[in-house]
Amino acid sequence: MTIERVPRRAARILVLDPEGAVFLQLHDDPEVGLHWVLPGGGLNEGEDELAGALRETVEETGWTDVVPGPALWIWEHDYTRRGVPTRQREVIFLGSGPRRDPVGDLTESFAHDGIMTCRWWTPAELADCPDLLWPPRLVELLAELRREGPPARPRDLGYVPNPP
Repeated sequence: MTIERVPRRAARILVLDPEGAVFLQLHDDPEVGLHWVLPGGGLNEGEDELAGALRETVEETGWTDVVPGPALWIWEHDYTRRGVPTRQREVIFLGSGPRRDPVGDLTESFAHDGIMTCRWWTPAELADCPDLLWPPRLVELLAELRREGPPARPRDLGYVPNPP
């Protein structure tokens, strides 16, 4: 049986601190379960992907000074958003900023977006993370980024099905 899914456009920022740690947020989706994801989310009608990624990052972290870089990866995945089966296409941009906690009262934003908690992950900690990471090959993609730098144009990871 095929599930009818609503398409959704989204954008996220891979925020790296000067030592290479990445900032992630924990979500719990009824279809996917616990998973760590980069800050960002759905785009508004007609919104540019980078503008949407920056807006969402401010809403979810309070950080207004993340320095955006190039688009790194594009991928599609399925999940259930507020009870609606969704297929989301995401563009992930590189970003940099100091290592810090979110700023301000983000209680409402966290509740609205289903963010349970957030934290910085070093590459070694991320490699040992027992939970699902979005995108699922994040550890490998980060290692490639450290070795080779940003791609000349975003790498299309295609549709990535949820693990069984």
